[in-house]
Amino acid sequence: MLSILKHRTYRHLFAAQIVALTGTGLATVALGLLAFDLAGNAAGLVLGTALTIKMVAYVTVAPLAAAFAERLDRRKMLVVLDLIRAAVAVCLPFVTEIWQIYVLIFVLQSASAGFTPAFQATIPDVLPDEAEYTRALSLSRLAYDMESLLSPMFAAALLLLVSFNSLFWGTALGFVASAMLVVSVVLPSPKPSRPRGIYDRTTRGIRIYLKTPRLRGLLALSWSAAALSSMVIVNTVVIVRANLGLSESAVAIALAGFGGGSMLAAFTLPRLLDRIEDRRVMVAGAVFATGSMAVAAMLAAIAPLSLGLLTALWAFTGFGYSTTLTPSGRLLTRSAHPEDRPAVFAAQFTLSHGCWLVLYPLAGWLMTVFGPTVTLSSMATLSVAGVVGAIGLWPRLDQEPITHDHPDLPPDHPHLAGSGPHAHPIIIDDLHPRIPREPRAGAST
Repeated sequence: MLSILKHRTYRHLFAAQIVALTGTGLATVALGLLAFDLAGNAAGLVLGTALTIKMVAYVTVAPLAAAFAERLDRRKMLVVLDLIRAAVAVCLPFVTEIWQIYVLIFVLQSASAGFTPAFQATIPDVLPDEAEYTRALSLSRLAYDMESLLSPMFAAALLLLVSFNSLFWGTALGFVASAMLVVSVVLPSPKPSRPRGIYDRTTRGIRIYLKTPRLRGLLALSWSAAALSSMVIVNTVVIVRANLGLSESAVAIALAGFGGGSMLAAFTLPRLLDRIEDRRVMVAGAVFATGSMAVAAMLAAIAPLSLGLLTALWAFTGFGYSTTLTPSGRLLTRSAHPEDRPAVFAAQFTLSHGCWLVLYPLAGWLMTVFGPTVTLSSMATLSVAGVVGAIGLWPRLDQEPITHDHPDLPPDHPHLAGSGPHAHPIIIDDLHPRIPREPRAGAST
C-alpha cells in the first residue's frame, strides 16, 4: 500500500491531508472546551448547533464551490481555502461570545466544503492507474481513522503544557503546512471544452450524479452508512455513560472499536478490490455492518450490552462501514471526465452529508425518547432501506452501454462511441462515458 508514496505529488498531497487532519483534530477538542468555557452546562447545545451549521455549510456551499472550481487553477484554489481555514483558527482563541463561534464555524466549514471535494478529485488525476488510486483511497481512510484515534491523545498531551486556546494555534499551523505542501507541487486543472453558465456549473455535478445508475446506488449506500455511523457517533456516549454507568475512558474504548474495524477494512480492501467488483464488495460491506447493528439491537433487547460486546459490535460495524464507503472514489472517478470530477465529487460530498444532516438529529431524538433498543433497531432498519435501494438502483451489469449525447464534446471526439476514425466501444452512464477495464488476471473472457 505504501508503494504509492514514491509518487512525489501524491506524497505531498497525502502529507497535506495528514497535517490538516491533525489540526482539525486539535480544533475538535479545543472547540468543546471553548464551548464549555462560554456556555457551561449548555455546551452540548452549542456543539450540537455548531455540528448542524457544519452540515448545512457542507450541503449548501459544496455545489457553489464546485461551480467556480472549474474556472480556477486548482492548486491556487486549494491553497487559498487552506489559508482561510488557518485564519479562522487564529480567530477562535479570541472569541468571547457564542454567536462568534457559530459565524467562524460556518466560514471554516464553508472553506472545507470547497477544499475537500476539489482535493479528492485531484487524486485520480495524479494517480490515473486504478490499482494505485485504490491504495490511495485506503490510505486516506486510514488517515481519517488514525486522526480520530490519535488526535485526542495528542491534544491531551498538549493540554498538560498549554491552555486549550493554544490548540487553535496548532490547528492554524496544520492548515498553513497543508497549504505549503500543496503549493510545492504542480497539480492538473482540467478545463471544460466550452464555457458553461452559472446554473450549469452549479448543478452539473448533481445532475451527472443522479443520472448515473452506479452513483444512485452509491447514494443509497451512503444513506445506509450514515444511519449506522450516526448511531455510533451520537449515541455511544449515552450507551456507555448513562446505560452502562461507565467512565469517559470507556467511551473512548467503544469508539476505538469502530475506528479499529474501519482501519482493518482499509488494509484489506486493495487486494479485495483487485479480485472482486466494487458493487459486490460495497453491498456486502453494507449488509455486514447492518447485520452487526441488528445483532446489537437484538442483544440490547435481552440485557444491557457490556463494554466488551459493544466494542466488538462497533468494530464489526466499522469494518462494514469502511468497506461500503472507501471504494466510492473509484465510482466517482469512472463516472466523470477529468474536468467534471470536482463537480461530481462535490455532489457526493453534498448528498452524503445531507444524509447525515437528517440522521444525526434523528438518532439523538430516538435515543432520548425511546432508548437504545428502539434506536438500534430503527437505525438498522433505515440502513436496510439503503441497502435494498442500492441493489435496485445499481445494475448488476454495470457496464451495459447506454446511449446518450454528450453536450460538451464535438461529434468526432474519440470519447464518443462509434465516432472518429479510431472509434472504440465505450460504456456510457447517461452523461458520462467510461472505457471498460481490462479483464483481471485469471478472469474468464
